Amino acid sequence: MLKLSRKTLLALEAVIDIAFNARPEPVQAKEITARQGVPQRYLEQVMQQLVRAGILKGVRGPRGGYRLAKERRRISVGDIVRAAELADDEIAEEAPPQSELGLHIVAPFVQSLQVDLLARLDAITVEELCQQARSAGVTGSDRTSADFAI
Repeated sequence: MLKLSRKTLLALEAVIDIAFNARPEPVQAKEITARQGVPQRYLEQVMQQLVRAGILKGVRGPRGGYRLAKERRRISVGDIVRAAELADDEIAEEAPPQSELGLHIVAPFVQSLQVDLLARLDAITVEELCQQARSAGVTGSDRTSADFAI
């Protein structure tokens, strides 16, 4: 079964958490780790990848943290997945297929699955997931209408 990595799932949760709990001041990593139950050190690595990808904006200082770099409706799940998986792809080189079947059948098939999956993920926005969270009764912390910084 195809699965997203733990890091990718954490990136998705973190971005949705920031969008869902948007308020005038940035969301701090320690708040996210408290809500999500993950080590802050691990989360910070993922957050930096998301900042480099232009999904989040890091804010320094005593009241610093993270904000969305653009509106929730302009960030797709595919954007987040690509940002989180990019570093893993750079580290883990895939072994090329060794057989004719692998080269001409299996590799193209897997590639088409990846393209289809990313197309589906690109069709879902962070805004839609925040709406699902509200519909499901998920509660946030002190939410207001601000969802990104200019």
